[in-house]
Amino acid sequence: MKSLVTIFVVCSALVAQTPASKSATSKAATSKAPAARPSLLNPASLRAKAPDVFKAQFTTTKGDIIVEVHRDWAPLGADRFYNLVKNGFFTNAAFFRVVVSPRPFVVQFGLSANPEVNKAWENAKIKDDPVMGSNTRGMLVFATAGPNTRTTQLFINLSDNKFLDSMGFAPFGAVTEGMDVVDKIYPGYGERPDQQRITEEGDAYLVKNFPMIDKIKLGKILPTEAPADKK
Repeated sequence: MKSLVTIFVVCSALVAQTPASKSATSKAATSKAPAARPSLLNPASLRAKAPDVFKAQFTTTKGDIIVEVHRDWAPLGADRFYNLVKNGFFTNAAFFRVVVSPRPFVVQFGLSANPEVNKAWENAKIKDDPVMGSNTRGMLVFATAGPNTRTTQLFINLSDNKFLDSMGFAPFGAVTEGMDVVDKIYPGYGERPDQQRITEEGDAYLVKNFPMIDKIKLGKILPTEAPADKK
C-alpha cells in the first residue's frame, strides 16, 4: 500500500447491467422490494444525506475529539463520513499512521477493526469533491489513492499542509474541541503499521504488534443544538 496520504490502490471492475426482461419489469412494477437494512457489510445501504452542519464525537484512548462538519465544503465526503459514524464504523479503529517528523504532518485512521467490514468497503469509492477549503491545522479530510478513490480512510492535519489543496484533498470538517488530544496520539509507530495487514487481519494484527497504538473507542453523531431563545 502507498503511504503518504493515500489509501490502497484497487482496480474496480466495471459490470454491465443486463436489461430487465419484460416479465421482470412487469413484476417490479407491481411489487416494490423493501429497502436494504443499513449494514456496515453493505455500503450501498448507507447512503443517508448528512445535515448541512453537524458534529461528531470520537471517544479515544487519549480523550474526546469533536469535529464539526459542513456539508457545503465537500458534500460527498460529508455524507460518507456521516454514514460511517452513524453506523459504528470507527468503533475500535486505530490511529495507524502518525507522522510528526521532520514536522507535524497528519494523523490517519479509518480502517475498521473488523476485516469483513474492510473487505466490504474496499471498492465503495466516492467521486471527488471540489476543494473549497484549505488543509490547515485541525482540518478533517479523506485520504485518497488518486482521483475518485475515497473510501473510508481519513486524516487530521497536524499543521498547515496547504500544498495538499492542489492535490485534490478536500476538507469537509474541522476539529473544534480536543485538538490537544489529537496532538497526544501515540506517534512512536510512525508509518510502521501495515495498512494491507490491518485491512486483512483487523485489530488482531495491531494488538499483537503495536500494543501502544491509540484507538477510537466510540464515534457518534452529536444531537443538533437547539437555537438559543430570542429575548
